[in-house]
Amino acid sequence: MTTKSVRVGIALAAMVGVLATAACGGTPASDAASKSGGKAELTVWHYWDGNNADTFASMAKTYEAAHPTTTIKLVNVPGADLLTKLQAAAQSRTLPDVVIGDLVTVPRMAQTGKAVDLKGLVPASTWSDVYPEMLKFGSKDGKQVSIPVSSNTLAWMYNKTDFTKAGLDPANPPKTWEEVQAASAKIRAKTGKPGFELFTTPGTDGEGVTWNFQVSLWQAGGEFLNADNTKAAFNSASGKKALQYWVDLVKSKDSPLAPWGEFEKGKASSAQEGSWMAGIWKPKPPFDFGVAQIPSPSDGQPATNMGGEQAVVFAPDKAEQKAAADFLTWFVDPAQNLSWSEKTGFLPVRKSVADSAAYKEFVKTTLPELQPFVDALPTAKARPATPLYPQVSLAFAKQIEQALHGKSVESALADAESEVNTILAGK
Repeated sequence: MTTKSVRVGIALAAMVGVLATAACGGTPASDAASKSGGKAELTVWHYWDGNNADTFASMAKTYEAAHPTTTIKLVNVPGADLLTKLQAAAQSRTLPDVVIGDLVTVPRMAQTGKAVDLKGLVPASTWSDVYPEMLKFGSKDGKQVSIPVSSNTLAWMYNKTDFTKAGLDPANPPKTWEEVQAASAKIRAKTGKPGFELFTTPGTDGEGVTWNFQVSLWQAGGEFLNADNTKAAFNSASGKKALQYWVDLVKSKDSPLAPWGEFEKGKASSAQEGSWMAGIWKPKPPFDFGVAQIPSPSDGQPATNMGGEQAVVFAPDKAEQKAAADFLTWFVDPAQNLSWSEKTGFLPVRKSVADSAAYKEFVKTTLPELQPFVDALPTAKARPATPLYPQVSLAFAKQIEQALHGKSVESALADAESEVNTILAGK
């Protein structure tokens, strides 16, 4: 599940119609190819499809029209194949100039040793306007090897009809864990449904469990790994508090032990969901739903998890490196980031865009259900930027699953800590 590629374009297009083509202006770094006297030909790999791919292609054409010395060849590579193809290309020295992939894959892309440091190629004004947590995935040894190009977050979605049946005010959803538990008990008593669906089944990669649990961990004041991502940090008082919260919800039957999707089927009354769901459900919602910030402990802090895509440059030629950086700088320029966000349903990667009157008006008039996800951006945290994250996530999720099936919280976290530390130590 990691960070789903947002698939709300068609739904949004039906709602907002054809929006204006992205502006040609902005503050690009420079037309590198023009300065070098040659023509830059950039090959860009990405896994977007449908409306997202069409919008990206249209924007690339707009850039080409304004920068005649640069041509952009877009190649769609399915997300499941992206890293495998990238590794093969690195070995055969046929790497594309730019790769856009899920943000958690950036550390593994950097393992090729060919990722270009973008820090000096992209203006400081761009870096300072991007949400800082997004930059952690590409930050290593003083370098910045990726630039965020799209974003999404988690928020709390709930069934308003169930709330009404339980005598709860759907306009005033729970704000704390304690209120969630109280509301869930009422919902279960009146409707027979679990009040809050947790992600309880690791599957083949574990990330659905880990990505959702990290929110509760951060809300309780904990961290997943230590500062340099060399050891587990979740086996703490905060980790035990977060896991006990999950265990209590399952024990009371306020959360079902079932494959993910009960809330979406109307069989549970709330869940943490991604921002893409607001657009998917808008045209034809399965029930009357509301969106709010994810409830946090009364003595805790707001937090959510972030997803999205980031671009990594592999161009070996200096002129093409500059051309690639110029295109990406243009793509995340406020005018383009606004248009991209409006047309695809992705959240802005720039603070100035998320806070702009134009974007707020777009959300208000077109998709107000998206606003809580946007509001969560300042509290969105980054998962650990380590190439070992996939193994860590699966090992951790399996222990969480065992705790939900009866293993003690202390034993589950201790065993998870041991397994994760072994993975991080490369043993």
